Amino acid sequence: MSASFCVQGNLVDVWKKAIYPAEIKIENSKIKSITKINNKLLENYILPGFIDSHVHIESSMLIPSEFARLAVLHGTVATVSDPHEIANVCGIEGIEFMIENGKQVNFKFNFGAPSCVPATIYETAGAALNSDDVKKLLQRDEIKYLSEMMNFPGVLNGDSEVLKKISYAHAINKPVDGHAPGLKGEQAKQYISAGISTDHECFTADEALNKLQYGMKILIREGSAAKNFDALIDLLNDYPNDIMFCSDDKHPDSLAIGHINQLCARAIAKGIDIFKIIQAACVNPVLHYNLEVGLLREGDSADFIVAKDIIHFNNLQTYINGELVAANQQTYIPSVPSTPINHFNCKEVDIDQMKFSLKRYGHADEENIEQVYAIEALDGQLITNKLIYPLIDFNIEGEYITPNIEKDLLKMIVVNRYFNAPIAKTFIKNFGLKQGAIASSVAHDSHNIVAVGVDDYSLARAINLIIQEKGGISCVSNSNEKLISLPVAGLMSNKEAYSVANDYTAIDTMAKQELKSTLTSPFMTLSFMALLVIPHLKLSDKGLFDGDKFDFV
Repeated sequence: MSASFCVQGNLVDVWKKAIYPAEIKIENSKIKSITKINNKLLENYILPGFIDSHVHIESSMLIPSEFARLAVLHGTVATVSDPHEIANVCGIEGIEFMIENGKQVNFKFNFGAPSCVPATIYETAGAALNSDDVKKLLQRDEIKYLSEMMNFPGVLNGDSEVLKKISYAHAINKPVDGHAPGLKGEQAKQYISAGISTDHECFTADEALNKLQYGMKILIREGSAAKNFDALIDLLNDYPNDIMFCSDDKHPDSLAIGHINQLCARAIAKGIDIFKIIQAACVNPVLHYNLEVGLLREGDSADFIVAKDIIHFNNLQTYINGELVAANQQTYIPSVPSTPINHFNCKEVDIDQMKFSLKRYGHADEENIEQVYAIEALDGQLITNKLIYPLIDFNIEGEYITPNIEKDLLKMIVVNRYFNAPIAKTFIKNFGLKQGAIASSVAHDSHNIVAVGVDDYSLARAINLIIQEKGGISCVSNSNEKLISLPVAGLMSNKEAYSVANDYTAIDTMAKQELKSTLTSPFMTLSFMALLVIPHLKLSDKGLFDGDKFDFV
């Protein structure tokens, strides 16, 4: 591409709140001029590039360079990316991997310094970052902000390490992201007063409105598992300067189909003003995080898209730094080689380790179980419910409790992937499996191995497939098995993006068609069943955890 060229289209000018035919001249990666064209009808629309204002790249199962290859197809030019997942596995080395791999391609990754590694003391992670580590990370130019402060109890209780991390970010004028699901009223006010500026965890409009009124910015999340768009989108009408769009976690198959452009189309269908939508999808993230991303002004970096319309936002072209990186659903970002890093040191499991004793935790000196806890997974949500069933609702085989497939009460297992340790077990509802098991080493936040299944053989087999590969997702039926290997920290593939997306579609289809899972995204939902910082009941490698009491059951 030459150093100077022009693009014509109907400019969606968010600054003048007008749409008019214009010619944009690009010179040396910048917008040299914007000239209004009179008496000329143009078909296409020129808009600022979309920004995902909070995403864990790792959850796409793609390394950053491959994530970019898919994201640009949908008009995404930048992300605000929290490398929290790989940091929990590989520490600072993992963050370095993400930054350096992202630099290999023409895409604007903006990484944060993970604030909670490990996320809690109630699980085993592969690394820990203290306040000194966070301070060093924040001083880097590539690090734009302090990532989501999950430890909201630590904020409320004045934990010194937590407050140091926040103060280090404030000292160099970098924003602090929040993570406080369900927090409202005085506690929300206290949390926000500590200098925490955003939250992407609101699942009701009342909660989001409460936080907005205390001065917080709200990120409307619509990912592969957590879907809060419908509950929150009407707030954009009254708070256009304080709303952003994000995915948080996006699996490769859904990323291949669409990204932030889908949220813009849904907002238009709701009758929301186009300029308010562009404000949320493009402008607000740049202003809040001080990103080096152009917003269609003279002198800005030439980061923009050409769309067929502003109803469906079907993308025709994506430009980053004045370079055409995608056109007509073809990516021009090349694949780049990478050397995987990992942290995986556990032995294969056997069937006996899957068994759930009638004696609580298997200790002979304890009383027999009369009631059994179960996690209730909720489709499209990260929160879970805490259920308690009488023993009669389960099947009993000798001295062991086994799943009741008819009542959809299945067994859930968490295996420590960092060293050999006792295996944690509970029961779970709403996965709907009729046979087999699914397992994953993508298990927020510490990424131990998590599995759900109907029988001990299938559970052990699904888990061992992952251990053999030192990371992956697996699906085992009575007659078939599939595995996607994830050699990069047990979280990401180093294969080409479309290949990973196709493999994921196949294993997701198997879980639904052969195993009969009733969930929209069974593997994404599975990955959050060990996420202790989201209420109400979860399972870590150390045991069953009550997210409301923030302690083991």
